[in-house]
Amino acid sequence: MNLLQVDFSKVLNDDQVYDHMMKSYDQLGRDWIVHQWSWMNNVYQAFKDHYKYLIVISLVEKTLQFYDQMNIQHNFEHFYSKSNLQIEKFSISELCEKLQLPKETVRRKVLELEKLGVLKRFNKQMILDRSIFPQVKPERQIKLTSKYIYLVSKIFNKDGIYSKKLDAKLIENTVKKNFSLCWRWFYRMQIPMIIGYHEMFKDLATFHIWGTVAMNQAFNYKKSINSSDVASLIPDYMEFNKGVIEGAGLTTGVSAMSLSEMTDIPRATVIRKCKFLLDNSFLQINDKKQYTLTSYNTSRILPYQKKVFKNKAKFLRKVLNLLTIS
Repeated sequence: MNLLQVDFSKVLNDDQVYDHMMKSYDQLGRDWIVHQWSWMNNVYQAFKDHYKYLIVISLVEKTLQFYDQMNIQHNFEHFYSKSNLQIEKFSISELCEKLQLPKETVRRKVLELEKLGVLKRFNKQMILDRSIFPQVKPERQIKLTSKYIYLVSKIFNKDGIYSKKLDAKLIENTVKKNFSLCWRWFYRMQIPMIIGYHEMFKDLATFHIWGTVAMNQAFNYKKSINSSDVASLIPDYMEFNKGVIEGAGLTTGVSAMSLSEMTDIPRATVIRKCKFLLDNSFLQINDKKQYTLTSYNTSRILPYQKKVFKNKAKFLRKVLNLLTIS
């Protein structure tokens, strides 16, 4: 068997990825917002409950961690070849600590998942029945994530820190081939992110709605700049986002009805959550009854997002390095 030789001069580190990603945020920001918003929509769609899905993927991530420790690899098709997945042993207290949720909330959601038949106890084992809930295979998410990684790789090629030329299909195939490993990395990026936003917004549906307003505003900001004036975009992360938050204006918001249609969250719930966001200065409302971000988000959200992007940089570094040696 040939010994794999790694050229370490071509291997990325976390700081490289983070710094170049943040310096090129004008080229990546909107696509990242779309990536995360699409993922949040999938989170909600599975059970019409963000927390049930968060518990399920936390249990799957724990099982993927065990596979990684035992050097067990599953590709995408093999991982989903059976409708049931045996979950590694867990306790309610362990889930509470990981998700930073009250014990009564976690216990109630786990019981609801058992009543739905998603989680089943069998001979002292916990089984995840994938056949019960839709969208279990992240086919679309892998495509979106691969597309984003491809955009990052192009910028890194241009910056001269990453030499391998990639395309989105190659990335998608590599992620699928190394699915149990790559998707553990993906969950280790996403789960802490969503926990942090739960703490900030007190509720994941509230964050989901805020994120939808943010996505709308990011699109409007980019559209408001004439294509011939794209060079005027400031690539720095903080300055670019200040432009999104403060430069789109009060006339480019999104209504409660549109928020409900975009997220599938009931309109009455949207209105209630928007009241919290208004009362806490995350959103403002214009005379057309449309919601937009406030300047408060610059000081409140952006510093936290920089912490989120540290985990994002780790995920991107691992996948890009895997692609380098594949």
